[in-house]
Amino acid sequence: MTNPTALELISRSNRLGADPKNTNYAGGNTSAKGTEIDPVTGEEIQLLWVKGSGGDLGTLTEPGLAVLRLDRMRALTNVYPGVDREDEMVAALDYTLHGKGGAAPSIDTPMHGLVDAAHVDHLHPDAGIAIATAADGEALTGAIFGDRVVWVPWRRPGFQLGLDIAVIKDANPHAIGCILGGHGITAWGDTSAACEANSLWIIDTATAYIAEHSSPEPFGAELTGFGALAEADRRAKAAALAPTLRGLFSTDSAKVGHFTDAPEVLDFLSRTEHPRLAALGTSCPDHFLRTKVKPMLLDLPAEASVEDSIARLQELHEAYRADYQAYYDRNAVEGSPAIRGADPLIVLIPGVGMFSYGANKQTARVAGEFYLNAINVMRGAEGLSSYEPINEAEKFAIEYWALEEAKLQRMPRAKPLATRVALVTGAASGIGKAIAIRLAAEGACVVIADLDLAKAQAAAAEIGGEDVAIGVQANVTDEAQVQASVDAAVLAFGGLDLVVNNAGLSLSKSLLETTVADWDLQHNVMAKGSFLVSRAAAKVLIEQKLGGDIIYISSKNSVFAGPNNIAYSATKADQAHQVRLLAAELGEYGVKVNGINPDGVVRGSGIFAGGWGAKRAAVYGVAEDDLGKYYAQRTLLKREVLPENVANAVFVLCTSDLSHTTGLHIPVDAGVAAAFLR
Repeated sequence: MTNPTALELISRSNRLGADPKNTNYAGGNTSAKGTEIDPVTGEEIQLLWVKGSGGDLGTLTEPGLAVLRLDRMRALTNVYPGVDREDEMVAALDYTLHGKGGAAPSIDTPMHGLVDAAHVDHLHPDAGIAIATAADGEALTGAIFGDRVVWVPWRRPGFQLGLDIAVIKDANPHAIGCILGGHGITAWGDTSAACEANSLWIIDTATAYIAEHSSPEPFGAELTGFGALAEADRRAKAAALAPTLRGLFSTDSAKVGHFTDAPEVLDFLSRTEHPRLAALGTSCPDHFLRTKVKPMLLDLPAEASVEDSIARLQELHEAYRADYQAYYDRNAVEGSPAIRGADPLIVLIPGVGMFSYGANKQTARVAGEFYLNAINVMRGAEGLSSYEPINEAEKFAIEYWALEEAKLQRMPRAKPLATRVALVTGAASGIGKAIAIRLAAEGACVVIADLDLAKAQAAAAEIGGEDVAIGVQANVTDEAQVQASVDAAVLAFGGLDLVVNNAGLSLSKSLLETTVADWDLQHNVMAKGSFLVSRAAAKVLIEQKLGGDIIYISSKNSVFAGPNNIAYSATKADQAHQVRLLAAELGEYGVKVNGINPDGVVRGSGIFAGGWGAKRAAVYGVAEDDLGKYYAQRTLLKREVLPENVANAVFVLCTSDLSHTTGLHIPVDAGVAAAFLR
């Protein structure tokens, strides 16, 4: 059974982490000291429970806690070799773990263990960091908090900082916490409730002081021409810029993107001081580890054309990479980890908003959230004083810290389709849904496009949250809706890599029964629809310069002539030839175009459920419920074809194993000899 002290800590952590005013995602850590019976000796021992490395307070559970023997942890002070070798103490913490130890102890563990308080919170609130990064932060701390909160000059997190705060607490008996210069806040208490109350008092007091004493325009006056565009205009411009940006920012490694036009971002970019402040970069380690030391800033007004903006962004990207390489070269020493890539992770577009990038959608989104935190910090610091982040050398020491490198090396291996963004049409059910599920399981971000928005959103929710999948409404016969679905993909995930033309329907009618309306409907949805989707997607793929895949879910009927389906089979043949035509045209851009020819996919199929199944069953003289079995028995393998079988083929076509394959049609029909490709 979980120790009640640990349970109380988890509850407090969740409350603090649930409110963004208290700390950012995965930022800060909390701890509690208590007793437990040692299962070996049967004696009571003192333990320290502390949030482990990489965890998030808002979602913290028991496995996310590191559990240490307090006596052994504090005994490390006897072997501490000094600040020049303090990194060695992280490995030493492993020898203080209790039992299996739980999560890996974080670099802040000494702060929690060495401070003489039963409960300790270390948080990264915007208001607290604003004080911590103000040029006269020490004086402000005294003015705002009196003797209840003590100023601690910047020191890199680690064992020495824990020792320093322990001394400061002992020397200031009235203090309930401290402001950590350039970094955040720490609070303590004799009970969990008291500690939480002290943390919130520091945050609320700082927030109220900033609100009351801040200058009215901390970012300066409005800058002519840099105000926010109308919502529709700025999102259209963002969608137009996104493919180029993603291609640029993926120079060293492929990235997923996130876009926001939050009011705070737009206001920041509309003010005279934004170029100076953006150049200063972020300060809190949690911020710049996710945003890089500074963003890339487009220095053109909001009304600048897309063409002019792209040309300038290309110039700025080249300059940013050179500047980042110079930053690395200035600060790297023998033994520093290799440069991790010179591409920026944040780009600010006046009048439009901010794109942020990462190895997956969550990382990209969180990077954007952290830069939004940084904007709030700069607003607070500039409103009271002036923003003064920690210096470049200190930023580099943390960004290229051996401990940070070790954390990165421990990250799980990326899935095969990580960083890839997929758009699947007709994906709310049947084959399309199975494809979306498989692509997401293999690491892709997925846009589920379907005629029925509610079903598309439900399918996306089933697959995962918005960091994994979104649902959009798209009638593929409508050019505007197709473009809107592609725009939704690039705004949600930064770009597009993989398109699956799956949307379709089927009318089982003979030649004489087929009307012109039937013919037009079949061709509009599948032939025209596939053309519209491929054309809109190809523009993005070409602009990104990252290659990509376009896959058509065609049919056995594209090469096999059967009775009573002239409109369906003819349009499938159209799709099949589109594969060949586009493979020939898009190859020079690294875009592969392939097709899949399924047959007899009855289970879960929207087409079969919509009446096609009953009519095909009537043609073959079998019960509709037995249609799948009938199809299976006429195949060489005697196996029923399921939506998942088609999804498997899509996945294989997208992997590096088939990197040199284009213009191919893969039969997924369990073996229909009459449909063998010739």
